[in-house]
Amino acid sequence: RQFPGCGNIVTFSQFLFIAVEGFIFEANFGRKKPAIPIRYYFIMVAMFFTVSVVNNYALNLNIAMPLHMIFRSGSLIASMALGIIILKKRYSVSKYTSIALVSLGIFTCTFMSAKQVASDSSLNEEDGLQVFLWWLLGIAALTFALLMSARMGIFQETLYKQFGKHSKEALFYNHALPLPGFLLLAPNIYHHAVLFSQSEPFQIPVIGLTLPIMWFYLLMNVITQYVCIRGVFILTTECTSLTVTLVVTLRKFVSLIFSILYFRNPFTAWHWLGTAFVFVGTLMYTEVWNSLGPFLARWRKRPKAE
Repeated sequence: RQFPGCGNIVTFSQFLFIAVEGFIFEANFGRKKPAIPIRYYFIMVAMFFTVSVVNNYALNLNIAMPLHMIFRSGSLIASMALGIIILKKRYSVSKYTSIALVSLGIFTCTFMSAKQVASDSSLNEEDGLQVFLWWLLGIAALTFALLMSARMGIFQETLYKQFGKHSKEALFYNHALPLPGFLLLAPNIYHHAVLFSQSEPFQIPVIGLTLPIMWFYLLMNVITQYVCIRGVFILTTECTSLTVTLVVTLRKFVSLIFSILYFRNPFTAWHWLGTAFVFVGTLMYTEVWNSLGPFLARWRKRPKAE
């Protein structure tokens, strides 16, 4: 909110933390050989790094955070489209219906955001056009990142079928190998590190340590991101993919609501309708209704207390 262009320093900090943790506990200080050949990780990492950087820069192109989050929720569309094209997959009618709902939701939110950008009364006609063109570039960047992310998912699926599932290993290499690439972004990262250091001082409760508040925010972001990544990893080993998808979808929804209410982002009734389409479509795709049916049937048949 205070530094909209700080995405690179946030991403670099997350990557560095997860890479160091993985180097110690997964790679055993480099002594453990990867189960999947390293050349495949380089391809995966190139995609992963590109998606992360493009998504960060989209926030500098007049893309509001709620729209950013909703747009990225459309990963189902991109995955299905590339699955049909590359893997020659075919899906049920309910799957196509869910994708149509998600597409409609994203289109609704995108169209209404476009109207808000275009009708900004504080800008003259020339500046308003320039802002709108930058916004269109941001939409193009998000679309590219969405398709690239889907392609990476298909690539991972192919690798796991060939070499077996090694999620923790993939997590480590996906975060360790891109680290040299951040040298290209070093001036931007350094610039925001200086800005962070100049932010107002903040005393951490209990510990009593005082540091600039932006560094505290970054520290909390890195810790919560690590907990999130580890949590998803544990979930994938303990639960079905349906449960994982459902939990991640609900997490996106809670994040969206928090972003709108706490940060007071502009959100109209049309945005709410689009959001509903996105998440109902996602739940239809995961076929959560089919899983709830047997559960509710068992619940109804439970013995009643006397």
